[in-house]
Amino acid sequence: MTHYAKYAWGVLAYNLLVILWGAYVRASGSGAGCGSHWPLCNGEVIPRQPQIETLIEFTHRIMSGIALLLVLGLFLWAWRSFPRRHPVRLAATLSMVFIITEALVGAGLVLFELVAENDSIARAIWMAGHLVNTFLLLAALTLTAWWATGGEASDLHQWGQIGWLLLVGLIGTIVLGVSGAITALGDTLFPTRSLAEGLSQDMSPTAHFLVRLRVLHPTIAVMTGVYLIIVAGWIASSNRSDDTRRLARILSATVVIQLAAGVVNIYLLAPIWMQILHLFLADAVWITLILFTANVLGRDRLAQESVVSQSKRITVG
Repeated sequence: MTHYAKYAWGVLAYNLLVILWGAYVRASGSGAGCGSHWPLCNGEVIPRQPQIETLIEFTHRIMSGIALLLVLGLFLWAWRSFPRRHPVRLAATLSMVFIITEALVGAGLVLFELVAENDSIARAIWMAGHLVNTFLLLAALTLTAWWATGGEASDLHQWGQIGWLLLVGLIGTIVLGVSGAITALGDTLFPTRSLAEGLSQDMSPTAHFLVRLRVLHPTIAVMTGVYLIIVAGWIASSNRSDDTRRLARILSATVVIQLAAGVVNIYLLAPIWMQILHLFLADAVWITLILFTANVLGRDRLAQESVVSQSKRITVG
């Protein structure tokens, strides 16, 4: 790989680390560690005599600032090293846009005090928007690294049945992520002492809306997971390239592991370490799905066209 490609994969990995630490901030109840101040922390550039919650939140802000600088470097380097209309330029530009909106959403959560023990509908909506933006950021960073490594850009004019099947999978995975973010918020704000108590709360018509929404996530997870496995297997079996078959296997395996982790998460009553692992696997499924989609609609499409072209020449000959 080129130096730029290695840098792009590194930026993706670092942003994934920032996302996981952000989940720890939420799960540990440290979102208000810097008060309602942003970008300052409790009105100070560097907090004095900070509590543990302040250290956790302040660390996340520093990590997020570094992520912004890294993506800025990714963006400037792309425009300097790649020609006009190159897909890396587009992906790097989108990465820059989404890292900025990621920071603005994070700032909004703090400034509007949608953190800590806040259990309002507004916080749930902001959390959902935060998750969608995070997924779009990861997608843009993944495509930047993929195309910089040599992956072919997809031709939207060739969008067919497979493209629509993959689009449904992408949308379904985003919906699943949103339901997961809301469920994790409910688990944090309304912890339970036993599995039976949790199930009783989920079914109670008088329970808080965050509690009642928790029951939807496992259903969406199973439906989306089964869909992704079936579609990936069908695409991989239709005379596709080795890369496509390999990514299909990785995607299916990651989905199965994620579903198993979800069951364990419920059984253990969603401890913080399990919530973070669950989120990591969710991001892994999303990144693998983006790579699988890019490969099928890009490099794999070209391989299939080459095979068809060779077959026609052989037939004519």
